[in-house]
Amino acid sequence: MSEASTRLDRAILQLSAVVVLGSITAMLDMTMVTVALADLTRAFGVSVTTVQWVNTAYLLSIAMVLPLTGRLAERFGSRAMWLFAITVFLAGSALCGTAWSSESLVVFRVVQGIGGGMIVPLSMMILMQAAGPERRGRVMAVATVPAQVAPIVGPLLGGLIVESVGWQWIFYVNVPICLAALLLSRRGIPDDGRRERRRLDLPGLALLSPAIALIVYSLSLTGTADGWTLPLVAGATLLAASVLYALRAPTPLLDLRLFTYRGLATASVLSFLSRLSIFGALILMPLYHQEVRGHSALAAGLLLAPQGLGTMLALPFIGKLTDRIGARPVVLSGIAVTALGIFAFTQVTANTPDLILAVSLLIWGIGIAAVAVPVSTAAYHGLPPALIPGATSAVTVVQTVGASVGAAVLTAILLEQTTRYPGLPAAAYADTFQWILGFTVLTLIPALLLPARRPLSA
Repeated sequence: MSEASTRLDRAILQLSAVVVLGSITAMLDMTMVTVALADLTRAFGVSVTTVQWVNTAYLLSIAMVLPLTGRLAERFGSRAMWLFAITVFLAGSALCGTAWSSESLVVFRVVQGIGGGMIVPLSMMILMQAAGPERRGRVMAVATVPAQVAPIVGPLLGGLIVESVGWQWIFYVNVPICLAALLLSRRGIPDDGRRERRRLDLPGLALLSPAIALIVYSLSLTGTADGWTLPLVAGATLLAASVLYALRAPTPLLDLRLFTYRGLATASVLSFLSRLSIFGALILMPLYHQEVRGHSALAAGLLLAPQGLGTMLALPFIGKLTDRIGARPVVLSGIAVTALGIFAFTQVTANTPDLILAVSLLIWGIGIAAVAVPVSTAAYHGLPPALIPGATSAVTVVQTVGASVGAAVLTAILLEQTTRYPGLPAAAYADTFQWILGFTVLTLIPALLLPARRPLSA
């Protein structure tokens, strides 16, 4: 295999630029909102638990549309669905900016999440189909740029916007970005020609989407309210029914037979655990800096920037390294680096030097890159091109559910620890970060099952 055959040519780079512009809207929004949570609690006069649903509702709506995305892309084409997703996200963003209460904001976030939920898997479908197996590591490094730029730009931009013009503009700022993405996408994304006339799996949708919503809802209630067991049991029952149905249905909404591919199955477990930790930390860290350290939203954004910076510095090397030596050794190294970065946060006090936290976040960010890119690449190991849309939907469902569970569970743990340490909020955060460290170490088990070698050319 020659160097020329694996080089990212101009066409792929141009396509990547258009896709990244569209993808970054959803990722920026998610990170900007985390910095604004403290201001939203004050603006609406509600608790952290209540305002957390601004994020959870967004993630739940994403999880509910993800199983549909691959099927819709097969039927209408990935280009048409891409334009639709960005349009819905634009409308949802504009509505969020007009919210008058926490309840209305949660509802509008659901609309926004419908578009945002389709954007991420569609971006991966478009790029993976254009790249081919021999260039997937490098293209995946490009595809993950929005997720890595967002932690740098999002908190800074969000903090600046909240302090200068108000929280409403963390949503309004998406409008011009989406308009630019729509304009460029109409000419820059080719029609892939997919028009498969398969019936929509309504029974599968009726079982899977409520199952995910009920399970995450019940987890968000643990430690904070009674009555969480009923939705958990109901969600688990629906999930079991959806699994049995999917195994027997000829064309299920979420094809579980895809998980017979070792790379996809292992990458899914890793994605769930890593997203649980990453998104849980994304919620905790801004709150720690604002509630414990007394920093402003802008200062909290600045203090979180080293994590995204570390990831961005590592990305150019991780993609090439994954293509060269395979996913397993890169991911194992990344988990070790991530655990090292997290450790300092398990020891935080109200006076921990900012320099120590910044260096730890930089290390943490490098570890995130070393896990995210190889795991995303390994998910497609050995997959025929025709299975890429379905596999992308499956992986993104797992990732989003992991993020939802992480936000719900770690928020509940934090509230429980706050009760355990009255008057000592720093200790509550330190103990909660120990849970994140534990989830990170747990990822070592599935990482050992990753494919040891890089994928062969098709």
